[in-house]
Amino acid sequence: MKKIINEPSAFVDEFVEGILLAHPTLLKTPGPDRRVLVRADAPVAGKVGIVTGGGSGHLPLFKGYVGRGLCDGVAIGNVFSSPSSAQVLEATKAVSGGAGVLYLYGNYGGDVFNFDLATDMAELEGIETMSAVGRDDVASQPKERSADRRGVAGIMFAFKAAGAAAERGDSLAQVAAVAEDIIDNTATMGIGLSPTILPTTGKASFELGDGEMEVGIGIHGEPGFHRGAVETADRIAEMLTERLVADLGITSGARVAVLVNGMGATPLEELYLLFRRVHQLLAEQGISIDKNYIGEYATSLEMAGASISLLTLNDERLALLNAPAESPFFKEA
Repeated sequence: MKKIINEPSAFVDEFVEGILLAHPTLLKTPGPDRRVLVRADAPVAGKVGIVTGGGSGHLPLFKGYVGRGLCDGVAIGNVFSSPSSAQVLEATKAVSGGAGVLYLYGNYGGDVFNFDLATDMAELEGIETMSAVGRDDVASQPKERSADRRGVAGIMFAFKAAGAAAERGDSLAQVAAVAEDIIDNTATMGIGLSPTILPTTGKASFELGDGEMEVGIGIHGEPGFHRGAVETADRIAEMLTERLVADLGITSGARVAVLVNGMGATPLEELYLLFRRVHQLLAEQGISIDKNYIGEYATSLEMAGASISLLTLNDERLALLNAPAESPFFKEA
């Protein structure tokens, strides 16, 4: 239960202060509330702004995707807790360049509630908003209830594509349509090997026995659909990839982007083991990988585990992924 922290209640404010001190040319806070970060050049006149937000504990999600070609602002909640509607509104006002603002965030009850409130508040401020909600976790709901799925690591694809669309000058409706298109064609599934330790309590968010893993786990430690003995890297990759391919209906000749994401305490070498097998499996089915991301893109503090995300590609989606982008935690040349 060891952590490098000061006062647990100050954890979020202090690490946000550290981010601001480390990256003053890329990020700023628009007011006294350091729970709101925006790109250093915000607002950009005539450009659609993109605001995300969610609980802390998932870096680089959500605050790590604020920058050129990505999101324009973020509202930051406590660990595993939603930001307030007032914080969302502050971020909205700070990034509004006159072309409207897209809310792009994960499908969690508190976030949906507060972003919806912020929509009404922004309207009173004369700012047009639209929303797109990440819902890529195939383990959380069956295909017929995909609208109720959790948003997990695959939302990174939507940040990247919607951010590129906004940067090239697309309208608010067009940027929202890009985000929805990516969300509709993304699927993610993860496994957990050890729990997160919450800074405020010093206690594990869930329990796993020695030698056990949880398949289908959420990024807050939500239970999956199967608990059993830890499998080999190859078998884990097979379990996850097979379900993702089936869920998206991917067939021979298709092109995909692959994200192999570490949950916070998984060595990069192990992520490459997973990618190795994913690549083999897709190649065997005639599916080509046109883009890949391997590393930590959506974590859960020090949880051990990983997730795999697939995005089906066409030329437009690939071009958006390849467009320039830069934040303190993400760069696309």
